[in-house]
Amino acid sequence: MEPIGFFLKGGPVGCLLIHGFTGSPLEMRGLGDFLQEKGLTVSIPLLAGHGATPEDLNRVRWQGWVAQVEDALAELRGQCETVFVAGLSLGSLLTLHLAAQHADIRGIAIYSPATRVANRFFWLLPVARYLVKQWPKESEERDDLNLQANSRVWHYDSYPTSGANELRKFQQVVRRELGRVRVPAIVFYSTGDKMIHPEAGPCTFEKLGSADKELVTLHNSGHNLVVDSERESIFARTYGFIVSHLG
Repeated sequence: MEPIGFFLKGGPVGCLLIHGFTGSPLEMRGLGDFLQEKGLTVSIPLLAGHGATPEDLNRVRWQGWVAQVEDALAELRGQCETVFVAGLSLGSLLTLHLAAQHADIRGIAIYSPATRVANRFFWLLPVARYLVKQWPKESEERDDLNLQANSRVWHYDSYPTSGANELRKFQQVVRRELGRVRVPAIVFYSTGDKMIHPEAGPCTFEKLGSADKELVTLHNSGHNLVVDSERESIFARTYGFIVSHLG
């Protein structure tokens, strides 16, 4: 399938789904189809710099991603009475940022929060971006624990360095905003995730300002939770979270 954005028309409850860094809306399509079948309207935008060539990601700024999801949220609000937001990895940062700015979002679902990453050289990106344009992903970063998961995704096989530095800068912004997030939240992370820091899930959960929040720990998935072996339970728990917060 082509890496394009999707708008899946449903009922008056909407959900904005945001994909991860170097990924595409395809990785969120399974969840989107599931929610649409339950009667929701679903928006899955293609983030700038994604869906074409890795070099495109070296020409974007994090503020551009924010502007895109703000527009997508406004469009969804124009058609739905109630809106939820959910995001994976980079999408989790954008979800948290939206929640910090918009207290009327009904709830958020966070998958593999990228508030801290496992790569110990991440802090070198401000300098490295002048020396290296991109670096290849390791095999464990390209493949989820469930090998069939690769048929459900489209992503770049390398990390554009300047684009990754924009993620790093945005990560710092979002970490400072966690206490301002007050909307209901459910956070999913896996102990098998090699991309984010092992404490990223628990720390993100702990620092959220939300009084109504839930942490879900998985053990049989890689970084891309929504396409891996536990995806069906994640879909069900996400929908259950939405239903329980419709008021």
